[in-house]
Amino acid sequence: MAEPARPPRDPSSPPTIFISAGEESGDLHGAALARALRERFPDARLVGMGGARMQAEGVPLLAGLNELAVMGFVEVLRHLPFFIELRKRVFAALAAEGVDLVIPIDYPGFNLRLARHARERGIPVLYYIAPQVWAWHKSRVRDLARDANEVAVVLPFEEDFLRKGGVNARFVGHPLLDRAHPELPRAEWARSVGLDPERPILALFPGSRAQEVGRHLELFSAAAELVVARRPDAQPVIGVPGGIDRSVYAGARWPLVESAGGLLQYATAVIAKSGTTTLEAALALTPLVVVYRMNAASYALAKRVVKVPHIALANLIAEDRVAPEFVQDAATPRALADAILPLLDERSEERRRMIDGFARVRARLGGPGASRRVAELAAGLLGGQPGADESAAGTAVSPKTGR
Repeated sequence: MAEPARPPRDPSSPPTIFISAGEESGDLHGAALARALRERFPDARLVGMGGARMQAEGVPLLAGLNELAVMGFVEVLRHLPFFIELRKRVFAALAAEGVDLVIPIDYPGFNLRLARHARERGIPVLYYIAPQVWAWHKSRVRDLARDANEVAVVLPFEEDFLRKGGVNARFVGHPLLDRAHPELPRAEWARSVGLDPERPILALFPGSRAQEVGRHLELFSAAAELVVARRPDAQPVIGVPGGIDRSVYAGARWPLVESAGGLLQYATAVIAKSGTTTLEAALALTPLVVVYRMNAASYALAKRVVKVPHIALANLIAEDRVAPEFVQDAATPRALADAILPLLDERSEERRRMIDGFARVRARLGGPGASRRVAELAAGLLGGQPGADESAAGTAVSPKTGR
């Protein structure tokens, strides 16, 4: 039996907003959104699920990323009892906290159910960063059309795709364009983390979850050894995201460097697990090689249902294979080393072509201000007066080239 819908909100009272993020990138974008919401609604109560960044912005969490960051069909099945209990806890919190607006951020396995429950209770839903329904699970377009009042999309091709399916979608630009550029000069930064600024830096990003690091760290490390054998001046380092337990890097062959300190911007080239990191590298105009490995059973299932020409977000936006991709068995140390070596050469044609391609990607994503635009959409759903509809068009300036 469905729960009774809550009465309409008093627009004169401060709103209570539930933000639901389940991954490292969602926590990053959720924290930026929390700041924008507090600017728009200084007295708002924010609650939700997420990680250390959202918590630092004053969002009390019902669950943290260490519990939520599970990927792959088989892995999710193993954690079903936890997610069933979490769903009960979150659904109860919507009523107990008197939530006025729900903002799910990606993480569709959980957040689509959250959106449906909120809609059934009469709570508006602003879905931020739509599930990748254009890649697989197209049936979820119906769910978004039914359960979300607004869907704020961050990839330019998503708006038209979702609108054709009846979704009230709006392109708001990509939140990565709002991130502050590192302030230290490259040489000073390099010395601060124990690197020689005169030598090329090869950054390895094996993932933001323990299970991803377990699958990619040894592969990336072995590839780096082959690179150093042929390019002795190369300096491999391992990028470590905030909030991850460093014990997952036990036995690492290369130095660990905090990724938040500018590693993607200052690296000469990158080997990265497919995900948000690949788009961050592209926006920084840092050449990269993209890799993904997963559980064999999950991969067999994914091959049957995922229908996209590329796995890297930058390549999807460019509609071209700008960065090379290596998936599952194709990802070998030798293949990765062969692909990354030309990108470490500042004068190579491969490097120049990739940087030009990434500049086109960045131009397609528009200008900064995504979090602010989402906060304005929230204001409209809460019955406030939204601000002027800002265009997401524009260009960003590169920290590397100034272009």
